[in-house]
Amino acid sequence: MHRNEELHSFLLNKAKVLTEEWYESLDKDNSTGVYASTNPEVIQTLKKQNYDFHLQLCKVFIEEETKFFHDFQHWILSIAQDEQHLRTPIHFTLREFFRVREQYLQFISEFVSTHEKEQKNEVIWMKMIMKAFDKVVLKFVEEHQKVSEQTLKAQQEMIQELSSPVIALDNNRALLPLVGDIDTGRAKFVLEHTLEQCSKLGVNHLYIDLSGVVIIDTMVADQIFQLIRALNLIGVKTSLSGIRPEIAQTTVNLGLSFDKVSIKPTLAGALASDR
Repeated sequence: MHRNEELHSFLLNKAKVLTEEWYESLDKDNSTGVYASTNPEVIQTLKKQNYDFHLQLCKVFIEEETKFFHDFQHWILSIAQDEQHLRTPIHFTLREFFRVREQYLQFISEFVSTHEKEQKNEVIWMKMIMKAFDKVVLKFVEEHQKVSEQTLKAQQEMIQELSSPVIALDNNRALLPLVGDIDTGRAKFVLEHTLEQCSKLGVNHLYIDLSGVVIIDTMVADQIFQLIRALNLIGVKTSLSGIRPEIAQTTVNLGLSFDKVSIKPTLAGALASDR
């Protein structure tokens, strides 16, 4: 890399100016998320993040390339994992990266204009800045995507748990009310989650209510049958309620037998029959 201590010092001294100019020029009416915030604490944090970026980026002119990008990782990860930036559409964040890049190109031109002997290096330095921004932006997008996927996965798991709750009742009884569409993936989760919760709660009788389920395909019906068998193996008695005619037809077509399972038309009837 083409090192230059004087240029580094020049840009370092401009860091606070860069941050203030950048923030003042933000199009806050055409942004959402962190860039449109009016919260003083959020604004202060945003400015610090921008300022820290400058402190790191200036080192592109004094550090070896591998070390420079390695040291940049901490800043990139902090922004990619920042709650406010995660709430901000990524195209707005990328827009700000590009605006800051323009600031640097302008300051390099300003530096060269007062250092005629360095004019031959202007193109080299601008290419260095472009390369640094390209790598930083690419890494940011990669890390942002990872965090977003992890967050989405956690949210999906939470939704699955909330949509398949094992509700403790009295006398070691519990209720599993199933609502909405049940695909193969959800059916598998229900099986695993229910077995785990019944064991954890010490359940010996589980009521499975299907009145909120409209359609169950053959694979899902088989999963429910497997759940009942598995519950039986760990000593949990099962009662079914709210089975719709379509679901009953599916189980018959599969040849699934519920002879040893208590079946009632309604949940109220199932609960009342065991009192």
